[in-house]
Amino acid sequence: MCGVFGIFGHEEASHLTYLGLHALQHRGQESAGIVASDGANLKSYRAMGLVADIFNEPVLAGLPGKAAIGHVRYSTAGGSHVKNAQPYQVSFAGGQLAIAHNGNFVDADEARAHLEQAGAIFQSDSDTENVIHYIARSRAATFEARVVDALKQLDGAFSMVFLTEKKLVAVRDAIGFRPLVLGRVKEAYVIASETTALDLIEAELLREIEPGEMVVIDENGLKSSFPFEKRPVSRCVFEYVYFARPDSKLFGEQVFSVRKRLGAELAKEQPIDADVVIAVPDSGVAAAMGYAQASGIPYDVGLIRSHYVGRTFIEPQQSIRHFGVKLKLAPVRASLEGKRVIVIDDSIVRGTTSRKIVKMIQGAGAKEVHLRISSPPTAWPCFYGIDTPSRKELIASSHSTDEIARYVTADSLAYLSIDGLARAAGDDSGKSFCMACFSGKYPTGLPAPAQVPASAQS
Repeated sequence: MCGVFGIFGHEEASHLTYLGLHALQHRGQESAGIVASDGANLKSYRAMGLVADIFNEPVLAGLPGKAAIGHVRYSTAGGSHVKNAQPYQVSFAGGQLAIAHNGNFVDADEARAHLEQAGAIFQSDSDTENVIHYIARSRAATFEARVVDALKQLDGAFSMVFLTEKKLVAVRDAIGFRPLVLGRVKEAYVIASETTALDLIEAELLREIEPGEMVVIDENGLKSSFPFEKRPVSRCVFEYVYFARPDSKLFGEQVFSVRKRLGAELAKEQPIDADVVIAVPDSGVAAAMGYAQASGIPYDVGLIRSHYVGRTFIEPQQSIRHFGVKLKLAPVRASLEGKRVIVIDDSIVRGTTSRKIVKMIQGAGAKEVHLRISSPPTAWPCFYGIDTPSRKELIASSHSTDEIARYVTADSLAYLSIDGLARAAGDDSGKSFCMACFSGKYPTGLPAPAQVPASAQS
C-alpha cells in the first residue's frame, strides 16, 4: 500500500515530487525516494524514514531535470530495508530506467524463481524487481512495448510509474485495484496515487488513469493506450474504508463523503441507545459523523490523536504496533465519564488495538462502550497490497462477533454488512469493488501457498 508520483515537463520536477510525496505520506512511512531525469541521465536518492526527514535543499539540488518520479513505501512484499526502497533505478541494454510501484503481484514468487533459474540476479526482496528483469529481457521495439510485455507476464495489482531519460510512463492494471490519477500544473503533466498530491502543488485534476490504461508522456505530449486484455473492474474498497486521505477524490467519489455514508449505513443497520458518538481518529472521524447524524445521537471528541506518531496499522514491527496505541491516542474524560459511548472505528484486523482503545475509554469513566465498525469483518488476507498476510492473524477469521466483543471487552460490537458497504461506496451490486478481505472472493488467482479454499475464490 504505497504511494507513487510522477511529473514531466517542469523546471522544478524534483521539488514538486517531494511535495507530492509529502501529500502521500499516509500511504507509506518506511522509506521514500525520488529519481529525476535531466534528459540525458537519471539521478536518484532513497532512504529509510519520512519524506520531510529524507529530503532537504542540498539533496533536491542533486536531482536536476524536468522529469521525476517518487515513491513512499510500506512493505507487503520484501522486508523493511533500504535495498527495497523505491524508485528502483537501473541501466540495461535499452538505456536507463526507474520504476515505482503501488500494488502486489500474486505470482511474484513463481516469477522470481523462474527468472533466477534463467540466470537473473536480484538486488532486492521486492516483487517489483521482477518487472525490471522482464523489461530487460523483452525484445519489443520501444520502451513502452517492453513495459507491456513485462506486465503481461505477471498477475495482480499494479499502479506504476516508469521514468527513462526522455519518457514518463504510467500504467494501471486492468482490474483497477489501486488508484492512479492524471493532472496538470502549467505545461507539465502529473501522475499521482491520490488527488491530495495534485492539490498540494496546485495542479488541475484531469481524470483517473483508467483500469488497463497506459499513458506515455514525452516531449511530444501525452499518448494513451489500452494494451491489456479487458477484465472485470474490481477496485479496492478498503481505499474508501481506511487508506486514502479523506480529502482525496477516489474512483469518482469524495472519500470523506463515502466515509460519512458508511457511518450512516452503520447507524441504520446497527443502532444502539447511547449518549454520545465518538471516533477513533483519524480514519474513523467521517464515519462517526455520519453515524451521529443518522442516529440523532450527539457527536463529540472522545479520543485525541498525537500527530507525531505514525499510522499504527502500517507500522512494520509488531512491537511498534502494540506500543503505538498509547503513544497515539489519549481519552477526553469530559466527553466520556458516566456516559454510554458509541465508538466508531474503520476496521478490526488483529483485535489488539481495539482492545486497548476500549479499555482506555472505560478507564476514562465511560458507563458503557459500544464498538461499531464501518466495514464488515476482515476475515480474509489481501494479496493486492494490504498488510494482512495470513488468515491466522485476522481475529474475525476464527472468532464470532460475540467472541471478539468479549476479547476487546466492549459491551457490544457490530459491523457494517457487505451490502451496506456496497451501498455506501456507490455500487449496490457490489460487482465493481474488490471486497475479498471481507468475502474471501478474489478477482485473480492466488499465490501457491495462500491456503485459501478454492470454493472461496471467484
